[in-house]
Amino acid sequence: MKKYEVNRLRNTAIIGHGKAGKTTLAEAMLFDGGSIDRLGRVDDGSSVMDFEPEEIKRSLTISTSFNHLEWDKHKINLIDTPGDANFIIETKNSLQSADGAVVVLDAVSGVEVQTEKVWDYAGQFDLPRLLFVSKMDRERADFFAAVGDIQKVLSPKATPLQLPIGAEESFSGVVDLLSGKAYYFENNLSGKFTQGEIPANMKDAAKAARDKLIEAIAESDDALLEKYLEGQELSAEDLANGLRKGVLHKAIFPVLCGSGLKNIGVQPLLEAVVQLLPSPQDRGPARGTHPVTKAEETRNPKEDEPFSAFIFKTVADPYAGKLSIFRVWSGTLQPDSTLYNANKGVRERFGQILQLEGKNQKPVESVGPGDIAAVAKLKETTTWETLCDEKRPIIYPTISLPIPPVSLAVEPKSKGDEEKITTSLFRLCEEDPTIKLQRDEQTKELILFGMGQVHVEVTVEKLKRKFGVEVNLKTPKIPYKETIKSTKSGIIYRHKKQSGGRGQFAEVHFELSPLPRGAGFEFQNALVGMNVPRNFVPAVEKGVNEAMQSGVLAGYPVVDLKVKFYDGKSHEVDSSEIAFKIASSMALKKGVMETNPVLLEPIMNMEVFVPDEYMGDVIGDLNGRRGRVLSVEPRSKGQLIKSQVPLAEVLKYAPDLTSMTSGRGSFSMEFSHYEEVPAHLAEKVIAASKAEQKEA
Repeated sequence: MKKYEVNRLRNTAIIGHGKAGKTTLAEAMLFDGGSIDRLGRVDDGSSVMDFEPEEIKRSLTISTSFNHLEWDKHKINLIDTPGDANFIIETKNSLQSADGAVVVLDAVSGVEVQTEKVWDYAGQFDLPRLLFVSKMDRERADFFAAVGDIQKVLSPKATPLQLPIGAEESFSGVVDLLSGKAYYFENNLSGKFTQGEIPANMKDAAKAARDKLIEAIAESDDALLEKYLEGQELSAEDLANGLRKGVLHKAIFPVLCGSGLKNIGVQPLLEAVVQLLPSPQDRGPARGTHPVTKAEETRNPKEDEPFSAFIFKTVADPYAGKLSIFRVWSGTLQPDSTLYNANKGVRERFGQILQLEGKNQKPVESVGPGDIAAVAKLKETTTWETLCDEKRPIIYPTISLPIPPVSLAVEPKSKGDEEKITTSLFRLCEEDPTIKLQRDEQTKELILFGMGQVHVEVTVEKLKRKFGVEVNLKTPKIPYKETIKSTKSGIIYRHKKQSGGRGQFAEVHFELSPLPRGAGFEFQNALVGMNVPRNFVPAVEKGVNEAMQSGVLAGYPVVDLKVKFYDGKSHEVDSSEIAFKIASSMALKKGVMETNPVLLEPIMNMEVFVPDEYMGDVIGDLNGRRGRVLSVEPRSKGQLIKSQVPLAEVLKYAPDLTSMTSGRGSFSMEFSHYEEVPAHLAEKVIAASKAEQKEA
């Protein structure tokens, strides 16, 4: 493998809204760079970057893919990310490996919901960005409307670097504003172009746009600004250096345009990536902490620094095992080495180092600072862990994940597959940390949490393809509970059975009283005298515990009550542990019926983020779901609504919020506490539960 100096590396993420043309653009970049010999297409499943069956089926990127190309003696590592809301956290995760980004927009749609999200993610990682208005060949393509949208919604610092020649069917090239040249592209997908004069009807627009660009460049550098204000002409070198400096400092976000599908404008974009976006050297030292002292540690992107790398993604493969993808922050790595996992304090041995080329991997002799590579079959290491020199340990920080808001119960299609489901899903959780798996102790259901319905469905498809396990998805059961509202003493139950020989006899006297919500269960032994031998007390408590597992209203667990066992009767021959267990169980059921039993439901803490214009609708909807709005807090570009809502009302909230906010709202929720179900609703729940028990 050809070796590249650190300053000739470009780790470039391709980000944007779903269907904006990111993968098609990545294919054209790889083709023009000579990494692939034919242009793949997303629509017909021939793309080298979207290769998972789930991606081909839906014609969208689900998982970040990696490839590389050479352009002008530089190596560009392309990081092609998802743009669909279900998988957008995968994009945020992958940006941990990037030094710069190309934000792709559809020339018809302009800035869309996920464009805003990925723009903000790139800002969180302090990444310099280029913008590429793609699909200029589409009907109703409008470069100037898209630029206006970008400047209004994303950043006023966005400045065109090019103007399109024509649009829709007549789109044939671009005007480079810095050089004042026009590039006319061949209409044969080759990506080749000829240089010529700017069309006469565009000269005025090009001059006005060039003046704005020069002004933006001058404003990003004090020395240039002084020159500019004094009326001195800025040289081509001044402009090139000033533009790069402006991009690196996020003072300018250049806007380019083209068509990935027709391979127009792609080569100038590659030139811009090399000339304007940062190398690992430009990004400076990486910061982490010492695993023991917690003191800050830094690593420079140099070969002679101690080795350190961050595992930002894992791919689960049933045959090749686990593939760990990492970004090298410092030092150099050779195959067949041992590294130290600073998070877990263990050594990891590995064989080959692999360079990623879409779905394929190619062994390489070494990997240096700033580069992206993978190793297979690490035993202990998982996503978001640091591999480093044991003598100079460091742990790099990672991103925080939102709580996945959508949950579905998973059950095997074939009996006996329960254990296989769990182990296989845990392997997929390694690959995708936004999936969560949890066993509901009350309902005994296995619950799969994801970022959206499609996310969960894709996970289930992967489960079948990779591990041969088929499952059904269904709405999870609500884990209702039962409790009591009043106190009563003198609850007496006598268990007496005589059928020849030794009989059964036990009598218990209970007092039942409610406890505060969430307090659980309390058993008090308040016996005086010797009416009941003390060796039967554990059996009484056990009987009560067992009876509490199935309440009298609808068979849900009974909680938040105190049982005071203060008296009883026994028989020296017929009394036994089993007799007292039965008596206490029946006494509890009898007592609950006499102490005003009620149904409880889980209440969730919800945080809903919405743009300002949707706030009224969303709050009204939450109120209609029996929710209580606790606060509304202003946030950048919207409001954060904090509320408490019954779980039964928000099991299918995700599609409803998407519909209400045109896909611009997001939410998270977690369990808060239990509350009494209103009587009219409790009747329906109890009736449904009894009907279900009859069927079973």
